[in-house]
Amino acid sequence: MITYYVNNKGFEVSDHWVEGCWTCVTEPNDDENGFLVNGLDIPESFLSDIDDKEERPRKEEEDGWQLIVIRVPFRCNESHIDYNTVPLGIIIKDNVFVTVCNNKVEMVDDFVVYSIRKQLDVVNPYELVMRLMLSSSVWFLKYLKHINNRIMNIEGRLQQNVRNEEILELQRLENSLVYFVTSLKGNDILFYRMAHTKTISNLCDEELLEDVEIELKQAEETTSIYRNIIHSMSNSYSSVISNNINQTMKTLTSISLILMLPTLIASLYGMNVPNYWENEKYAFLYILGGASFLGLLMYIFFKRRNLF
Repeated sequence: MITYYVNNKGFEVSDHWVEGCWTCVTEPNDDENGFLVNGLDIPESFLSDIDDKEERPRKEEEDGWQLIVIRVPFRCNESHIDYNTVPLGIIIKDNVFVTVCNNKVEMVDDFVVYSIRKQLDVVNPYELVMRLMLSSSVWFLKYLKHINNRIMNIEGRLQQNVRNEEILELQRLENSLVYFVTSLKGNDILFYRMAHTKTISNLCDEELLEDVEIELKQAEETTSIYRNIIHSMSNSYSSVISNNINQTMKTLTSISLILMLPTLIASLYGMNVPNYWENEKYAFLYILGGASFLGLLMYIFFKRRNLF
């Protein structure tokens, strides 16, 4: 899908392409890719790079075109992960500004609404690049808040009952944080290189660059903290599960030993051989009482040894 935005103290939707507009491309099909390559003369190699889900944040130039790739977060419904990141390609040349993303992300629509509410007047393409990086960092923090709420919810459930479902859910969140911290480090390195380029630093407001740096660092540090929390929780509850298994095995072993002596006595007197009590009227009661007494003694012994 292609959406055209014009800057009029906030980005407003236009029904056609105009010079200097922001061409926002999301989940492009073959026709839309054809328009980018043939209509705007964008290098096809740029689109191939953006199509790679593992593409790292970087900046590249080719025939006067510039490609800037940043990683942005999004929700996903995969079985092993709940949140992931995807490359957002920013392509610039003269009065052409194009963003291409092969996944639907909440960040873009939210940024457009924010620009209208704040009446942002973006004066050059590099300022828009920095504002998109800032918006990306903000959305990392938003998803991190959701992850933190889920961690607290899972912890409450684990305190009541340690189950595999909660452990697996923690594992999925930890996988998401691994992708987050890797993407944020890449974005941070890219931002540092761009911010220390004279052309970009002169065109962008110093306060904006400072805001981007602060949000990136905060998102990166928060991700590391939550990742450490999940890792610590996983280790703790794994130890609890192992301890419960050991306690169960110890109890079962103690019960087996307690039942061993009464079973041995019953087996001996149940054999079809002379045992000197075959004519005794109350032999069964004697054997039953003796076996029960020995079982009780063993129970008291194990109880005092804290083996139950």
